[in-house]
Amino acid sequence: MRRRVYVWRWQEPGNPGEDRLVGLLVRFGINAAALLLAAEWVRGVEVAGWQSLLIAAALFGIINALIRPVVLALSCPLLVLTLGLFTLLVNTAMLALTAWASGRLNLEFEVDGFRAAFLGALLISAVSVVLSATVGRKVREVLR
Repeated sequence: MRRRVYVWRWQEPGNPGEDRLVGLLVRFGINAAALLLAAEWVRGVEVAGWQSLLIAAALFGIINALIRPVVLALSCPLLVLTLGLFTLLVNTAMLALTAWASGRLNLEFEVDGFRAAFLGALLISAVSVVLSATVGRKVREVLR
C-alpha cells in the first residue's frame, strides 16, 4: 500500500518572482538614496555623478548581500561581547570596502578615512531603516 503525503504551503497571491524583483529594486533605490544623503551630509564621503552613484549603490548591495553575512558570522563572539555595537564597525568596513572596490572600477565614489566611513555607515544604516519601514511597507501593501 502506498502512502500519500500532502504538504500544504501558504503562498502569497501573485508571481513570487515579480515580488522579489520589485523588492530588489526597492532595496537598490533605498541604497542609492542613503549613499546620496551620506555624500551630501558627511564630510569625506563623495560621489561625482549619478552613474557613479547607481553603480556604487549596486556594488554596496552586492557587498552587503555576499560579504557582510560572512563577516557577521565570523565576528559573532565580538557581537555578543559588545552587545551588537560591533555591527557599526562591520557596516563601516562594508562602506570602506565599497569605496575601495569603486576605486578599482574607476568610479567616482570615495570615502576619506575611518571617521567619514563610520559616520557614513551610521547615516546609511539610519536612512535604510527609516526608508525600509516606510517605503518597504507601502510597496508590500501595493503588491498584495
